[in-house]
Amino acid sequence: MELLPLLAEVNRFVYAPFLLAAVSLVYAGTRHEDLGAILRHAGSFGAWTVAFMVAVAAVIQVMALFQ
Repeated sequence: MELLPLLAEVNRFVYAPFLLAAVSLVYAGTRHEDLGAILRHAGSFGAWTVAFMVAVAAVIQVMALFQ
């Protein structure tokens, strides 16, 4: 029975990669006109966004350890 709340929260994170891809492509599309440049910039922007989110999550986890 304790597994049901965990499964209910999974749906929220299913959309995260698609949202990240859409935001990255739109942001890159406003900066470039060539498709190759858009895809390179979107990949770079997506990687930086994921790295930033992982860093913030790591800081929060470290702060939780010292609580």
